[in-house]
Amino acid sequence: MQNFEYDVVVLGSGPGGYVAAIKASQLGLKTAIIEKENLGGVCLNWGCIPTKALLRTAEILHYIKNAKEFGIKCEGFKVDFDKVIKRSRDVANKLSNGISHLLNKNKISIIEGYGRFLNKNCIEVTKANKSTKVTAKNIIIATGAKPKFLKGLSPSDSKIIMGYREALLPKKLPKKILVIGSGAIGVEFASFYNALGSKVTILEIADRILINEDSEISEFAQKAFEKEGIQILTSAKINNFSIKKDVINFEISSKDKNYNDSFDAVISAVGVSANIKDIGLEKINVKISDKKYILTDKSLRINENNIYAIGDVVSPPWLAHKASHEGVLAAEYIAGKNPKPINHLNIPGCTYCHPQIASVGLTQEKAASEYGKDNINVGNFPLIANGKALALGDTNGFIKTIFHKKTGELLGAHMIGPEVTEMIYGLVLTKQLEGTELDLMSTIFPHPTISEAIHESVLNAVGKSIHI
Repeated sequence: MQNFEYDVVVLGSGPGGYVAAIKASQLGLKTAIIEKENLGGVCLNWGCIPTKALLRTAEILHYIKNAKEFGIKCEGFKVDFDKVIKRSRDVANKLSNGISHLLNKNKISIIEGYGRFLNKNCIEVTKANKSTKVTAKNIIIATGAKPKFLKGLSPSDSKIIMGYREALLPKKLPKKILVIGSGAIGVEFASFYNALGSKVTILEIADRILINEDSEISEFAQKAFEKEGIQILTSAKINNFSIKKDVINFEISSKDKNYNDSFDAVISAVGVSANIKDIGLEKINVKISDKKYILTDKSLRINENNIYAIGDVVSPPWLAHKASHEGVLAAEYIAGKNPKPINHLNIPGCTYCHPQIASVGLTQEKAASEYGKDNINVGNFPLIANGKALALGDTNGFIKTIFHKKTGELLGAHMIGPEVTEMIYGLVLTKQLEGTELDLMSTIFPHPTISEAIHESVLNAVGKSIHI
């Protein structure tokens, strides 16, 4: 029998990779992790965490601008833009150092460098023109994803075109920004820069923003963003553009109207693609989908019986919490456990714009299509009727719940409003446990809280509303 250096080697240290490594070590497997850059991957260093630090600044600015409503005068305040950016980097760096501590605590070998498969049990790691070979009985691919760019509109084409990395490290606050794409990344950056004073335009090729959300949420969000001063162009197409030194001129068509405008910054948020190039996949037996991500079976295994793939390199949704959960599952499969597979309908999504958005399960449109519109119950409760939201002075939002009419099972939940990203977990748990409207109706929600609106939405779904 061949001897290997490790029981498990994880390629990539993002939220999927480092969690997989820790879990594998906790299960008694000798583990190593390979990382070419910063521990924590894109999410911790260039995505989830630093963007939330920036959005916290935007939130505080929103409070300051509306402080008069609460009897507080905040005249003459200033924004130190460099300090805003530095704080977000400090938060990311602190957490990256924390990952290093966790890996060392769990006796995981950290191997720095770029990893490529040589065969199904061996990875070559290169750093500063020096290479070493690492062998393992099992390997977990957790290489994540990278941003997509439209032709001619990438950071390599102009210094004023930004992906998410560049948008986190601007040298100055842009005056006018075009955000291409209206998914979570696009609207979060739009919210941040708009709050700090940039004039922001969102361009979306689809007929509505936030296309993966319930259409009622999308419509409400667009009105809220426009009220904040963000211009939104849907069903939009870039007909032409010209790049000059410090400005890009665009010719855009949207719903039979033409727009000519110039911007001193462009943020590309048109999606991501899996990191599958130049990692030696041709040396192993692996299938790639038409959309260029790695295909696995239900146990996250590729065509090689000792290689697993998790996170953004596998399939949507491209979410850190999905990657982390898959990391745990992969480690458990390797250790001979029999964990419960992921139900993708039970994976929540959160967008940290203003107002916040959170969802789980089927949208109303998909539920009606799958079960028939007469076979579902839909509840809706506006936050304007919620006491805590009124006390906070933040009533812009609502909560929608969708149930199967016959079984009562929760099919989907969709929220927009203050702190809904902190509330969605309750309905995620309900879905995971196949809970029903009766389970939620008989649950006592604390008062006064915004979460009471969940209870009211459920009551509304069955025609038993109390507060509307």
